[in-house]
Amino acid sequence: MVDGKRVGVAVDFSPCSRKALRWAIDNLLRSGDHLILITVRPDVGYESGEMQLWETTGSPLIPLTDLTNRDLMKKYTVQPDPETIDIVTTASKQKEITVLLKIYWGDAREKITEAIDNIPIDSLVIGNRGLGKLQRVIMGSVSNFVVSHATCPVTVVKTHD
Repeated sequence: MVDGKRVGVAVDFSPCSRKALRWAIDNLLRSGDHLILITVRPDVGYESGEMQLWETTGSPLIPLTDLTNRDLMKKYTVQPDPETIDIVTTASKQKEITVLLKIYWGDAREKITEAIDNIPIDSLVIGNRGLGKLQRVIMGSVSNFVVSHATCPVTVVKTHD
C-alpha cells in the first residue's frame, strides 16, 4: 500500500458512522488512496479459533468483495448495512480507491487507537454519537479518547449540524 494515503474511518454501521464515512470520501480521498474501515466488536463468545488468534492484531485486511459476502461477514460477527456497502462500493468505482475492512475485538477506544499504528493509517475519521454530558462521564467518549491518544490527525464528524 505505497501509493496514495491511507484514511481510516471508524464504523459501527450506524447513521453517525455513515456520516463520517461520507465526509471522509467527500473531503479526504483521492484516486489511488486506501479507505480502511475500522470496526470493533465486543470481545465475547468466540466461536472461531481464528478470532482468538486475531484478538491482539485484529482480522486480516478484508477486501471490498468480501465485505459484501454475508456468510463471511457472519463468521466475523459483522453485519454491514446495505447503505454503507452502497456508499463504499460507489466510492471505490467513482474515486478509484481501494476499500478494506479491519475488524478488532475489545474496547473500541483502545482498539481504534491501536489500529492507527498497527495498520498503519495516515489520518482517521470518526463519528461523534452525541452523548449527553452525563453519559459521556459514565461511559467515556470514544472520539474524545481517540483524539487524545492518536498518533495521526483525527477528524471528528459531529452528528448534529
